[in-house]
Amino acid sequence: MASGKPASGEDSLIARYFRPLATDPGAFHLDDDAAALKPDGNDVVVTVDAIVEGVHFLPDDPPDTVARKALRVNLSDLAAKGAAPAGFVLTLALRNADEAWLKPFAAALGEDAAQFNCPLLGGDTVSTPGPLMVSVTAFGRVPPGKMIHRSGAKVGERVIVTGTIGDAALGLAILHGGKVHAAASDKAAREALIGRYRVPQPRVAMAEIVRGYASAAMDVSDGLAGDLTKLCGVSGVSAVIDLVSIPLSGAAQDLVSRGVVGLETLIAGGDDYEILCTLPEDRVEAFAQAAKLAGVVASSIGTVVAGDAVPKFIDGQGREIVLERLSYSHF
Repeated sequence: MASGKPASGEDSLIARYFRPLATDPGAFHLDDDAAALKPDGNDVVVTVDAIVEGVHFLPDDPPDTVARKALRVNLSDLAAKGAAPAGFVLTLALRNADEAWLKPFAAALGEDAAQFNCPLLGGDTVSTPGPLMVSVTAFGRVPPGKMIHRSGAKVGERVIVTGTIGDAALGLAILHGGKVHAAASDKAAREALIGRYRVPQPRVAMAEIVRGYASAAMDVSDGLAGDLTKLCGVSGVSAVIDLVSIPLSGAAQDLVSRGVVGLETLIAGGDDYEILCTLPEDRVEAFAQAAKLAGVVASSIGTVVAGDAVPKFIDGQGREIVLERLSYSHF
């Protein structure tokens, strides 16, 4: 744009909506072809997630919630790796440059970038005849060699999960209508569940705690049951999970107790964006206390055991429950 040539529609869109978000010096005001992350002695952790209209968010979801979800699902991955946010790049595929959509989208994205100290570094905007798509590649930093992998779980360790499970799946079910929508008659509870689906709460405050205590970790994005299976598979272990110990919100517990939904729906539904990790028994209490100080509840839900990857889920009567579905699948 410094050449004096007329700005393209894309240049104008970027300058108007996204240049104000590019506060890091390495973004070069979005005037260059690439950004630069300054080395500081830490390892750089990279993660990417795309959200697609009709798949990860609904066509009539407010644009500010779409922006927040796009960034936050990536921040959730960084937190589970023990990484502090460093910045992100954005790819935005739009059917048209609609100011009524772009303005609140960019404003919310900027607010979250500031809140989580994760500035915009660059990206790309393209037009598409298909569904709207937002892809974020996020960068984080960890001390050298300290990233927490999925592969470190050991027999005898406890399985821990943060927050509550299943709220987002219920929120999506409410938006779709049907029996969950009809049964969730309390307005505040209904809005809270929808909020968990539309605007995840990444456990960024847990990154250093995970790094200090966990042997293996990942975020819960596709469903607790399926994601635990992935972690166990990479670690070469299995797990026994106490279904009664899985933390549920009051709204979720109410729907389960009334028989509106089964527990399988909650642990296989996805979009929780909580942290799932394993750690030695003698670290559990300290981990829970550190999480509490960070404003996060951590629950012990089972034990790592020898065996194949698929965990066993045990109900309150000690019976194994075989799940028909472990997680959400894109294909």
